[in-house]
Amino acid sequence: HQLEPEIYSHRLLQMYIDALEKSKVTATIPLHLKFDTGMARMGFGATDVADVIATISSHPQLKVSSVFSHLAGADEARFDEFTKSQITLFDSICHAIKKLLPYSFDRHILNSAGIERFGFAQYEMVRLGIGLYGAGNAKLKNISTLKTFVSQIRELNANQTVGYSRKGVLTRPSRIAVIPIGYADGLDRKLSNGVGQLVINGKRVPIIGNICMDAAMVDVTDIQVSEGDEVTIFGNEITVTEIANKLGTIPYEVLTSISKRVKRIYTME
Repeated sequence: HQLEPEIYSHRLLQMYIDALEKSKVTATIPLHLKFDTGMARMGFGATDVADVIATISSHPQLKVSSVFSHLAGADEARFDEFTKSQITLFDSICHAIKKLLPYSFDRHILNSAGIERFGFAQYEMVRLGIGLYGAGNAKLKNISTLKTFVSQIRELNANQTVGYSRKGVLTRPSRIAVIPIGYADGLDRKLSNGVGQLVINGKRVPIIGNICMDAAMVDVTDIQVSEGDEVTIFGNEITVTEIANKLGTIPYEVLTSISKRVKRIYTME
């Protein structure tokens, strides 16, 4: 499939070489070497450069296509000095590799926040991640929307309750819209009881009561709504970043929590 492997440890490098020899591969194989500069996740250490390049150089079919690392705190100004130290260390690693290889290679360390805040370290490549979804920067355009519809509208009296554990207590005669999406779909239960809002007909409405596994209820007393109307969970009006902030997490967790049973529709401009 012409895949190009990311190699981040001596064990993985040797396993890959063994697999190539077993398969009698002779074509040139591009490798992408990952070095740890402070994330403390995956990657060779700075002191591994000589051994790694020696191993690769002893197998003519292997070629270093790129060298990369990952920033740990590029999105927070309080970590700027640490981020700069990561970039400095990465520079020294790449410089050492350049001395050992007879050919050039690409370098990349910037993630979405790094692209925005540390443009001097673009090198030959950057890796746009959450920015692809329009999250993390107000200047970016949103590209994903989660929608459902109003399945039923209930007319309820003051002092009635809505949902499990009777958490949604009505203080006035109310119109409550039921929507067929719940925490099993990725609508986090922590958005219950007014923490979260949804958008119907261009108006924000609060979630009332506890979010159920397959449904949620919203108070639509103050707006015009009919059964079958479209409901936006997140999109242009309510961003993934706003929801993440309410949940005390990051946009990635909101996006990856959308379960497989939610239908995906892809469009292209």
